[in-house]
Amino acid sequence: MAGVRRPGTPVPASNGWLTPTGDPFAARVTPGAFRAFRIRAPTYGFPVETVELLPCLHMFRFTVGQAYLWDDAGSLTLVDCGPPGSAPAIAAALRERGHEPEAVRSLVLTHCHADHSGSAAEIRAWGATVIAHRLEAPVLRGASPQQRPVLTDWERPLFDQVTRGMPDVPPQRLKYPVPVDEEVDAGDVLDFGGGARVVPVPGHTDGSIALHLPRADVLFTGDTLAGAEGRPMLGVFNTDRDRLVDSVRSLADLGADVLCFGHGDPVLDGGGAALRTLRGEVAV
Repeated sequence: MAGVRRPGTPVPASNGWLTPTGDPFAARVTPGAFRAFRIRAPTYGFPVETVELLPCLHMFRFTVGQAYLWDDAGSLTLVDCGPPGSAPAIAAALRERGHEPEAVRSLVLTHCHADHSGSAAEIRAWGATVIAHRLEAPVLRGASPQQRPVLTDWERPLFDQVTRGMPDVPPQRLKYPVPVDEEVDAGDVLDFGGGARVVPVPGHTDGSIALHLPRADVLFTGDTLAGAEGRPMLGVFNTDRDRLVDSVRSLADLGADVLCFGHGDPVLDGGGAALRTLRGEVAV
């Protein structure tokens, strides 16, 4: 692990891999995109860095993707948990901050994909309650297969690279299913961060959720959005792009200042304005 970065320092370039264009529907893979994505399969599951975004919010950056830790005075909530094999590295990162893994009270999964849920069973064994949308719960439990993404021509080669070495590529069933302890839906409020409101954002998957923390002005987007070049862009590998666009429009209405994505650098200031700009771009 490369250590902790403090607030006020730039969030280092990460595994964002796309550059937004004037038309997000025409987003294209940029030169060097595969190198920027840092494909190093099969090293899924090992955080390369812990980044402090706010005093109460840290990001665990993995080889592909990232998870987030919210700290309410020692009562911890994880938002996503990385690919299979991530739990020991997450535990080590927690101990570096003076916490035992058992301090993780809840694990909220934004959606079912293995780069976000792969270590959920291990983290549940620490005593954490696993929370997911009611439509995503059967997939996470292994009772239903994952949805097949509808890939654009430019997404196909990137998808092949990103999923190389992953054990359960959609539409397969998850190889590492996890019991979901609590199913949530629109408007439910989770007990962390002063109240985290569940916002369904179908499009990447049917049961994808975002989490809005109004008191903290923070929005966790899952893979509905990604970060690239300091701004949000539409997420990729979606099951229904039209529904995704509708979901992005609804997120723009929230006006959150801090945006935490499943992939790509977070936006730590001006997120609401950036989302309104994106909403205007997808309105055409």
